[in-house]
Amino acid sequence: MQRIIKVLTLMVLFVGVTAQAQDSQKAKSWLDGVSAKIKNYNNMTIDFKYQVSNPKKNLNQESKGNVVMQGNKYVLNFMGVTRIFDGKKVHNIVPEDEEISISSVDNQKNDGLTPSRMLSFFNSGYKYSMDIVQNVKGRKIQYIKLVPTDAKNDAKEVLLGIDSQTKHIYTLIQTNKDGTKTIFTINSFKTNQPLSKNHFTFTESKYPNYYINRLD
Repeated sequence: MQRIIKVLTLMVLFVGVTAQAQDSQKAKSWLDGVSAKIKNYNNMTIDFKYQVSNPKKNLNQESKGNVVMQGNKYVLNFMGVTRIFDGKKVHNIVPEDEEISISSVDNQKNDGLTPSRMLSFFNSGYKYSMDIVQNVKGRKIQYIKLVPTDAKNDAKEVLLGIDSQTKHIYTLIQTNKDGTKTIFTINSFKTNQPLSKNHFTFTESKYPNYYINRLD
């Protein structure tokens, strides 16, 4: 009898581990599908809503923004600031202060969640599993749960909502260890739009009265 119990226990453990591995692989295939779709686009134009909240810190903020991306270059308009990244330097333009800061990007550092990384950060550093499916205005949204493998990561977990039909990211919900919740929702996603050759170029002459702070 003891031997039978041990065999049954091993079988249950094996089935559990196998099911978990299959679930992880299925979740990874969804994320791979998102990455493959994004790589096929010449450029992307996204309108989004950003929400961050934490009742313990009396934090509740909501903003809208938009971003145009091509490769690693982007123009981001968010919270009254325009950020232009031309592939080498970041230009932060603040109309309210009539100030512009310009700095180089250290490609060796990977600690900033840039617009381009928002659509690819999940490719490493996380464990994956399938989560719930929601119907949002007639769209079937499949959620993938991501748990950081690095204990130093501030995030407790991330839920990535993917449109089942288009394989585009619809929403990102990140819950931090301190209880802060960040929700990034894509309201509009356009691809391969006609852009001028200077779209990602900072033109200093457009800002004659601005103070320019060159940080390096």
